[in-house]
Amino acid sequence: MAENENGANVPPGGAAGGDQAQQPQVKVQVLGQYIRDMSFENAVAQGSLQLPNAQPDIQVQVSLDARKREVEHQFEVISKYRIESKNREDGKTLFLLEMDYAGIFHIEGVPQEQLHPFLLIECPRILFPFARRIISDISRDGGFPALNLDLIDFMALYRQELARQAQAKQQEQPLAN
Repeated sequence: MAENENGANVPPGGAAGGDQAQQPQVKVQVLGQYIRDMSFENAVAQGSLQLPNAQPDIQVQVSLDARKREVEHQFEVISKYRIESKNREDGKTLFLLEMDYAGIFHIEGVPQEQLHPFLLIECPRILFPFARRIISDISRDGGFPALNLDLIDFMALYRQELARQAQAKQQEQPLAN
């Protein structure tokens, strides 16, 4: 930080004094992260011990949830992954992996109107690399090649969910005659 002529600290690129609106100081801390629930079903091993020579068709579904905890400024954010791998030739399931991965966050300084998107975009983005590694390890340890998920656009997911909710709300409203 630089100092102005009065000896006050000035942030780089910023002016000192009351001319600038104070930006809220956002504090985000990951207090813990964990697997809430997980299931891996190897359908191939249930039938025979040989993997078929087939190209898998992998479908990934992600859903998000967040809830306030009893402790002030703490939230639990849950990313739910459902990954199904099917044989492209016959459509038979190769494996099914379901995992709920959660994080406990301490969040301060986020304005109330921005808290919901922050919880469902930024927090899952922080947790994703850890969930991705677990999914890779589980698929590999389950007898398949390691599945490395592509990056997920959590903002796009959030917008899709808002659009889905708006459409559902619109369909619920009775038609005016």
